[in-house]
Amino acid sequence: MPTTTVSDRLEIRSSDDIVRVRQRVRAAAVATGLSLVDQTKVVTAASELARNTLDHGGGGRVDIDTVEGVRKGVVLVFSDEGKGIKDIDTALRDGYTTGGGLGLGLGGAKRLSNEFAIESAPGKGTRIRIARWK
Repeated sequence: MPTTTVSDRLEIRSSDDIVRVRQRVRAAAVATGLSLVDQTKVVTAASELARNTLDHGGGGRVDIDTVEGVRKGVVLVFSDEGKGIKDIDTALRDGYTTGGGLGLGLGGAKRLSNEFAIESAPGKGTRIRIARWK
């Protein structure tokens, strides 16, 4: 039976919080024995999702969990109570942006993760769960 530990719950309210998310995710990835490449992938995905939580969700939080057992890894759950995503499939498509960026963030975060799940509805906020396994 895998053991899941909630390592951290961080509020995301400012750019400084995004830096803290990156630091804590890296520490969790190191603690679970992820390779340097996998550490970089999960930290990059976390950074993008934290930025989206702040910029598009108006702020929110992330739960950082470590999993040890048959599988070892890091599970992150980002959630906000913002405006939500009207069309998730379109939002995941490379090149789509609502903020003037390159439109690679949400789809890129998905590609950097071993598992990716998103729940969102207009006016109800967004919840994104990602996992990176050893």
